[in-house]
This record gives sequence, structure tokens and C-alpha cells, in this order.
Amino acid sequence: MSRSLPLALGLIASLAALALAGTVHAQTAVITDPARAALALPAAQVAIPPVRTDVDYAGVIRYQADVTDLDRRIVSVRQTIPVANAGPMTLLYPKYLPGNHADTGPIQLIAGLTVTGGGQRIEWVRDTVEPYAFHLDVPAGVTEIEVAFQWLTQPDNAVWRVTMTPAIVNMQWEKAILYPAGYASNRITVAPSIKLPSGWGYGTALTTQSYEGGVATFAPVDLYTLVDSPMFAGANYRRIDIDPTGDRVHLNIVADRPGNIAPTAEQLGFYENLVTQADRLFGSRHFDRYEFLLGLTDQLGGIGLEHHRSSENTQAPDYFTAWDKSAGSRALLPHEYTHSWNGKFMRPADELTANYNVPTQNTLLWVYEGQTQYWGDILSARSGLHSKDEALIGLAGVAAFYQNQPGREWRALQDTNNHNLLGYRVPGLWTSWMRGTGDYYRESALIWLDADTLIREGTADKKSLDDFAKAFFGVEDGVFTPRGYTFEDLVAALNAVYAHDWATFLRSRLDAVGPEAEAPLDGITRGGYRLTYTDTPTALEKRVQSGWATDFQYSLGFTLTGTTFRLGNVLWGSPAYEAGIGAGWDLIAVNDTAASAEVLRDAVTAAKGGETPITLILKNGTRFRTVALNYHGGLRYPRLERVEGTPDRLGDIFAARRR
Repeated sequence: MSRSLPLALGLIASLAALALAGTVHAQTAVITDPARAALALPAAQVAIPPVRTDVDYAGVIRYQADVTDLDRRIVSVRQTIPVANAGPMTLLYPKYLPGNHADTGPIQLIAGLTVTGGGQRIEWVRDTVEPYAFHLDVPAGVTEIEVAFQWLTQPDNAVWRVTMTPAIVNMQWEKAILYPAGYASNRITVAPSIKLPSGWGYGTALTTQSYEGGVATFAPVDLYTLVDSPMFAGANYRRIDIDPTGDRVHLNIVADRPGNIAPTAEQLGFYENLVTQADRLFGSRHFDRYEFLLGLTDQLGGIGLEHHRSSENTQAPDYFTAWDKSAGSRALLPHEYTHSWNGKFMRPADELTANYNVPTQNTLLWVYEGQTQYWGDILSARSGLHSKDEALIGLAGVAAFYQNQPGREWRALQDTNNHNLLGYRVPGLWTSWMRGTGDYYRESALIWLDADTLIREGTADKKSLDDFAKAFFGVEDGVFTPRGYTFEDLVAALNAVYAHDWATFLRSRLDAVGPEAEAPLDGITRGGYRLTYTDTPTALEKRVQSGWATDFQYSLGFTLTGTTFRLGNVLWGSPAYEAGIGAGWDLIAVNDTAASAEVLRDAVTAAKGGETPITLILKNGTRFRTVALNYHGGLRYPRLERVEGTPDRLGDIFAARRR
């Protein structure tokens, strides 16, 4: 297999400097316990070795994982790591995880770490500044060390995502591995194997050498490729070829129950169309094969995570068997598939780090995730996973959210790219004011719609953002090695399609902040539609926007959740906000009637155009409040309305490509 990271990238002049600077600045492990200091430990002042991108780690690391302890949800790991010389050595646990865009490595779940060599225990000490680093001293005569530990996966999703259930295991190698410091991830070779419960099947982009006695042994790969090749394994498993051109793209399905794995021929046809439409959009493939890993489960933690030759995805257990219920989530696999081109093969230069302990930067997540969000939604429509009407309903929901978001008064979209680094997807009570993760996905997608329609308008609909996608992401068909891109590269590529002041176009939308800053909705207007609101959603709108019945964001300014009708997503500046209501209050009664979503909807409708306020009785702990909301605008649900006499560019954008 070809190397997965380049040794040198002209686009990333800073990479070598960053690598030579080390994983972190020279750091120390201070040993204060005299008893421990007397052991064969590293010197009291220990620097983490700087990363070299031009040297291979000598030898092959043998890696064995055991995921059969399902009841206790423990992954046991044993690594045999060759060592060339005696003396100080540092092992690293991955900190900056690909696709997480942050320092999210769950080192807190690693326990029982022991190191042996030459038949004797070798003591280690954790770095006091960088706790993801472990220092040890290899005795003379030792040519390999044995590293053993457990990954204590969790029984619920309260803090950490569930990765083991009685029927499914999601093996993510980066969360259960240590590797030698001082080397790039593509310079370390690993020979992996894993023991699975008896009779289980599995999907992964790794190449299987053997599967005997429940142990799957894979061909040696570099550490980068291993981390980029997770596994879904399960008692209920099926692998389906969805590549119309020849057995290179597969749907690997695991499920809580065997009856859930029941895709119809029509549903599989949509996924075959997805592969075809992606081929026509990008004009290339940067993989030898691609494995969709799909879990149909309400027990495994939810995920949608991109990889170069695979992706991790979960859907509801009845995703295929109750297809009409799934309209709102069908864009997940198209989104993750798009990442093979944007995010893996082509990715922001500041995310092409040498290994998993070099800090990442997220300055271009509005491209990495934002343009991927755009293409994922479009490919969903072009493949038939969404009808045109379903696609328009989804777009209306996004447009309304950002039209009513006050957070850009103080925080620019560009700054939300730092959200994960500030605290990985930390939930907040005032999301409309805080802004956050979703913005560099969904608001950025609106910017790319704006760009697409601008190109179409400026070229009399002869060119579009499709031309950019093929020229920018579709280069070097068959090449795996990632390429880094910069803001300047984007501007140049856009200008090659249609000459325009793209730097100003992008920066004015990314950096807009203040009371006058508006949501980027020009793409909808150029697309031939306008955003409106209705008080009576259609049956299809209710199905796509499945939370409509409890959604009062654009009227009273909140949503209801649970059997206690708890208020959440309180919109900053809304009638509820102005009445002093925050999240966490339970709705007890509406106009002296016991609360329900239906009762509240009826009350909002009855108050429309009148003068009588809507009275709410709220409870928070032992406190009760009675609040009168002087709102008379009726229910408001977003809808895109066709502007007659204008080109239906949105219709063309969503239409399947014939070649």
C-alpha cells in the first residue's frame, strides 16, 4: 500500500518546522518520589523527541486486540514494539483525533498499563506537562518491549460514546494504541489483529490475511492507515456491493437484531446512485475500495465519522424497515462519502499534521465540513435518497435557523471553526447566542450555495460549483496520498471556473459580525426561491422536519422535549427570552389547561392577530412561575416558495447528473 502521508508537502511549508519543533515544546517529567527515582526511569528532565518525517521506525509493531469481553465492555490490548537501542523512550497515546478536530483522545479510559522487556517489568512515568506521553528507560540487551493495557469502554453515552454492545463492537484503533514518539504516523508500520466473539462478521478497509478461531489478522499497514481504518463487527452482519462499475464500494451493515438488515432493492438502488453521482461530480476515486460501515442500532453510540477508504455511520434500527421515518437522516452517508475527496484526499493544510500528538488547526473547517455538507445534501438529492421536495424542505430548515440566529452580532462564522478546540462540542443552553459546531457545517453550506448560484448566474448557467469540485477534488485519479490546500488555493481554483473577487466574497461572509450582519441567503434567492413561513406544514414537511410538533422556535422561541415538556433551545431575543425564560423549565399548563405540545399549538393559533397574551405555568425544581407572552404572530414553520419567472437553479442543482 502506498504511503498515506507525503514526506514533504509544498503547500505546507510550516509542517517541517512544526515537526522539528516536536510534539510539544520541550517538556519535562519531574520525579519527586525518591523511591521511584531509584528505579530504572528516564532522567528527571525528559524532552519528548521531536517528530521526524523522513525516517522510518525500525521494525514492525505487532498489535493484538481482544474485544470478546462484551459484558464488562473491556478491550484488552497487547503490543510488541521493536526497539533498536537501549535508553530513554517515549510512547504516545493519540491526542488529536482525525475528524474530531480537537484534542479528544480518551486517555482517561486507558488502565492497567504495563511494559515488560527481556522478561522483566520496565517502569514508566507520565509526562507532567503532556499527560498523553509516557517515558521509560529500555534496559541494555532488550530488542523489543511488550505493552499491555485495557480500554475501559463505557456502558452508556453520558460522557463517552458507547462502542461495545452485546451485538456490535465499533473498534477505533486510535483509542486503544500507543506508538513511539519522534516519528510521523506514516513512518510507523503496524501488523494488527483482533479477536472477535464467535461467529461474528466485520467490515473494515484493512486487508484481511486470515480469520481463524475468531481472530482476524490483517496485512501490515502504516499507523496512519490503521487509524484511518476502523471496524464495525457484529453478531448480525451483511456486506453488500453497491458499486455499479465493479465491486469497489460496499455497504457493511451490523444491527442489534438480524431483522433490521432488510434493505429493499429500491433502497440499495439509491446507494448505487450515490456512488454513480459522486463519480460524475468528482470524476475520480482516491481509493482502491470504499467500505461504508453502517450500524442499525439504538444501543451503540451515534456516529458519523469520515475516513479515506471507509466511514463510520449509525442509523435507527428501523432505518430500512420504516423508510419514511428516516428522511431527515439520509444525508449522513453521502456526507461521509464526500469526505473521501474533501477532508481526506484534499484537506486543509493546517490539518495535515505529522502524527496524532501534533496540534491541529481548524481555520478551514468551513470548507472541510461546510462544503462537504453542501455536497452531501446535493448527492442525497441526486441519488434519490431525497426527492427534490425533501431537499427543499431541509434547506428551508437550515435557512430559517440562520435567519433567526442572533449570535453573529458578536461572533463571526470564522470563529466557530475554533469551537472544538475550545471544548469538544460542549453543549450550551443558549446555542443561538453562543454559536457553535453546526455553524461551520450548515451556515457554511449556505455560503457554498451562494457561490454555486453566483457562478451559474455569471456564466448564463454554463458553469457551476460542480466544475470547481471536479477540478479541485478530482485531480490525480487513483492517487491516495493526501494533498493540503490553503485559502489562496481555493480562491485560485474558483477563479479558474469563474473570474470574481472570491477572496472578498468569502471573507465578507466568514468575518461578518455585528447587528447588521445577515445570514448568507442570497443563494436561495438566485436559486429561484424565497424563504417564507407557514402555520400549517404539509404531511411531507412534517415527515422531513420530524420535530415540528414540539418546535416553537420561530414563534414563542423554544422547543419542548420529553414527557415533562421541558423548554430547550430558547432563542435569544425571542418572546420567551424577553419574558425571562431560560432552558430547563417544565411546561405545566397553558391558559389554565394541562400542558401538551398540541395544547400549546392551539393556544398560539388562537392568539394570532389578537391581544390576549398566552399564559404559561412553568416549574423548575420547587419553583413555579406564571408567565404571560404577548405574542400574536401565530405558528411559524419555514418553507421555500418558488419565485415564478426566475430560473429554478435549485432544481437543477438537486437534479441527477446523466454523465
